[in-house]
Amino acid sequence: MDRSSDLDALSVEDEEKRQQEDKKLVRKSFLNGMLFGALTVSLILVCAYVAGKMAFDLFAVRKTGAQAAQDGSVVSTETIQKMRTIEEMVDAYYYGDEVTAGELQDGVYKGMVKALGDPYSEYFSKEELEDVVNNNQGISYGIGAMISINTNLNTAMISGVLEESPAMEAGLKEGDIIYKVGDEFTQGMSLSKVVSLVKGREGTIVNLTIYREGEPDYLEMEIVRAKQIETTTVDSGMIEGHDEIGYLRIREFEGVTPDQFTEAMAVLKENGMRGLVLDLRSNPGGDLTAVVDVARQILPAGLIVYTEDKAGNRKEYTCDGTHELQMPLVVLTNEYSASASEILAGAIKDYNKGTLIGTTTFGKGIVQRINRLKDGTAIKLTVSAYFTPSGKNIHGIGIKPDIVLEYDDEAYEADGTDNQVMKAIEVLEGKIG
Repeated sequence: MDRSSDLDALSVEDEEKRQQEDKKLVRKSFLNGMLFGALTVSLILVCAYVAGKMAFDLFAVRKTGAQAAQDGSVVSTETIQKMRTIEEMVDAYYYGDEVTAGELQDGVYKGMVKALGDPYSEYFSKEELEDVVNNNQGISYGIGAMISINTNLNTAMISGVLEESPAMEAGLKEGDIIYKVGDEFTQGMSLSKVVSLVKGREGTIVNLTIYREGEPDYLEMEIVRAKQIETTTVDSGMIEGHDEIGYLRIREFEGVTPDQFTEAMAVLKENGMRGLVLDLRSNPGGDLTAVVDVARQILPAGLIVYTEDKAGNRKEYTCDGTHELQMPLVVLTNEYSASASEILAGAIKDYNKGTLIGTTTFGKGIVQRINRLKDGTAIKLTVSAYFTPSGKNIHGIGIKPDIVLEYDDEAYEADGTDNQVMKAIEVLEGKIG
């Protein structure tokens, strides 16, 4: 599923020089790249603030400077006047592409949320909100790739590719870094913005510039967008040569995931499964309700996860144990297993319901909520922290597997051997007897 910084034009010679430098920087650290994109984002935000007189129409009150200072509000007659002054200066002197009033308004709201310094909080325009809702329902109109934000690199990456999709036909692979969409660099760009650039009408073309580890140069891909695609978030099957061991991968947690999980488990059990490999590697998370519903098909009776907000209010998500999994289980994780996937892995570990194999998870122990506004837009804000059943908050720490095992890229490239899956099979065979 498609999930889920403009650069000023340079001369051809300068562009080639800059790209060569960029490649060096990417290989060292993506965090050092995209200076031009960051400069332009700053310029857009400055321009956005000139629409203040329109932006604050959503608020029912205007405060004086004294009132604003007293309650810490940014809304005052002075700030609005300052924005009007900036608007007049931009109108008089700014030399650049024209921006619509709507884009300026959205820029103001985005700027306010961006000031929080939280990569998970975001303002959604009407169109962006529609994309978010469709994604959560498993509907996509793009290239058939799951896109997430690699927060370590602060850029977009491919977290999954659907079978028989335009993305798969073009050669996109999980873990690919989306360096550019068209002419726009993705570093520092929000997930919804990347998704909006990748998506488009059926039959139209999107050009992606991909950075892939081990490749000597960027990969240029021209992909024809497809019609509506229903996302498959769950892949499953019996492991060849091991007739009693099933394999089930959850790519991310969406509204469609629990039903897909239930159906896959039923088929695996019908095929004689006596042990399960649950693959949560590179699962970026997703919907809290979805992961709780999946957990209820695995865990014993008790607490699955609980959250606490800034006021200390606690909300618990529990399981009655009626569908507890009654067979050996191994869970695969890596450094890109985040959020909802960590909720499931953490609960399984706390209850000792399975053996975790792989590498330490990402460490995202906070929860976001989408708050809709009256004009059809919305704000996604971090509203609470979550805790595993034993009371652990793994934010910034992650979950360490029971068996730490690095993924062997070379073995997979050589003959398709997945050393982490092979270790899982070894563990399960020892438990199945």
